[in-house]
Amino acid sequence: MISKRVTAAIAGSAAVALALTACGGTKSGDSGGSGGGGGGSTTTAAFNAALNQVFNPSDKKGGIIKMAHSDDWDSLDPADTYYGYAWNFARLYTRALVMFKVAPGKASEELVPDLAESLGKPTDDGKTWTYKIRKGIKYEDGTEVKAKDVKYNVLRALDRETFPNGPDYFKGFLNLPPDYKGPYKSKGVDTSSGIETPDDYTIVFHLKAAFGGFDYLAMLPQTAPVPEAKDTGAKYKEHVVSTGPYMFDVNELGKRFTLKRNPNWDASTDQNRKALPDGYEVTLKQNADDIDNQLLAGSLDVDVQGTGIQPAKLSTVLNTPDNKARADNPTIARLWYTSVMPTVKPLDNIECRKAVMYAMDRTGYQLAYGGEFSGGDLASTVLPPLIPGQTKFDLFPPGSDNKGDINKAKESLQKCGQPDGFATNMGYREGRPREKATAEAFQAALARVGIKLTLRGFPSGDYFAQFCGNPPFVRSNGLGLCTNGWGADWNDGFGFLSQIVDSRVIRETGGSSNMSVRIPEVDKMLDDAIAETDKDKREKLWGEIDKRVMQEAVIYPGVYAKSLLVRGKGLTNVFVNEAWGMYDYSTLGKA
Repeated sequence: MISKRVTAAIAGSAAVALALTACGGTKSGDSGGSGGGGGGSTTTAAFNAALNQVFNPSDKKGGIIKMAHSDDWDSLDPADTYYGYAWNFARLYTRALVMFKVAPGKASEELVPDLAESLGKPTDDGKTWTYKIRKGIKYEDGTEVKAKDVKYNVLRALDRETFPNGPDYFKGFLNLPPDYKGPYKSKGVDTSSGIETPDDYTIVFHLKAAFGGFDYLAMLPQTAPVPEAKDTGAKYKEHVVSTGPYMFDVNELGKRFTLKRNPNWDASTDQNRKALPDGYEVTLKQNADDIDNQLLAGSLDVDVQGTGIQPAKLSTVLNTPDNKARADNPTIARLWYTSVMPTVKPLDNIECRKAVMYAMDRTGYQLAYGGEFSGGDLASTVLPPLIPGQTKFDLFPPGSDNKGDINKAKESLQKCGQPDGFATNMGYREGRPREKATAEAFQAALARVGIKLTLRGFPSGDYFAQFCGNPPFVRSNGLGLCTNGWGADWNDGFGFLSQIVDSRVIRETGGSSNMSVRIPEVDKMLDDAIAETDKDKREKLWGEIDKRVMQEAVIYPGVYAKSLLVRGKGLTNVFVNEAWGMYDYSTLGKA
């Protein structure tokens, strides 16, 4: 999911219709494709038993759910996080204005109220959105949540130097004073032109232009309340003040954290969470293969990253009946891809970028992710098939065997003045064996035409803020390629494309998921698409944007993602939430 900004150039009340159809499409399904509204349940262990239904339903309380992550969290601060698993997990200790429904199947793509009493009420042709906060919701210390606390967190999230990781939607949409930089740097500035709180339980958002999909922004963790008196800036991630059913007990940054029950959470104010376990234990920076071993052995309940088991364990799962009966194979609206940097020489020459596109072995990319079954299908576009508006095309055919067109790659190298190839660096996220394998596949494939890659692994938690998503670092370290991946913030073309192809989300201070797409024409095409009220025309525009990006050879599409998830032994209420493309963490229990 999960990046960064839509600008004031988005114009016109025509945009009101956008999100009225944004819930179309689907985020996951079985190996034969997604489908069904879901809602059933089963206690029979079987392959794909947690797709479109609840596996092992129960209301039993108690127990501790144990989770592990192969790297570090980007941030526990709701203003500063942008991974799907982190948003999924954040619902345990935060409450945003609205949230995706806790249900299997397509129902999980529906937005429902959470902190708010209802979905937003639009006025002024969609330029003003009003939410009423539920009364009686308390923080872990017993103080009541007020509308001003929601406003405060939305505003603090605009400080991209302090909080580089989170999405940047609000900066683009809210009608705030020019150059407003958040409550730390713009202390005392009147922000009522963008957000008003006329009383303790009402928050009103004023937009620069109409946007019918504003409820999707109200779903972001950035609308979870933060009490100003308890805010510690960049250190707030050390102890987030909870509004959810759980609160932090132990938090050793970069190592582990635990959650315990929040005594001031009132179930009568929360129709979305069961809060069954007594707590959660999360261990960080664990070996990915060890996580799989523990999961299969039963000493671990959840691989929190939610992208599935590693290729090394595929045969163990699929060829062992008991293991396969614990597995689910959703297709996800996600693309695993590699950013090709036009700011790093000689890749500032499009023909050198085309050489990369032609030389790469697509089957090597797929194998790095575990093959077709668990990795996904070979990709040739930015948009995955599950996103409405995706069209099939292939601007850089890889040959009949999908292993690359060496002759075309060499022709491009001649045209870019590098007939013998060139050297550059490639970044990937440490703790992710599939990304390392992807980088190694690039290294082997590109070497066939003389392109020499030096591979560099970087910490996952700071990957975008300090390394591959930080333009000065990319330039000074000659990072010509960086592995990447993206799933839709919500399931339509805008929710997928805007944060990875809009050049206006790129910040010199770092933190953008868009590492490589700097095409002004695409920025305008995005603005035109969001303003288009006709659904069919709008979806056609998403496909045209996709093709225009691919023409610049700044993204190498790898695979349209699938994953092979394994249910922990003894878990209850397990299902794949299609909004997240992984198990829903807010509903799990222990048998």
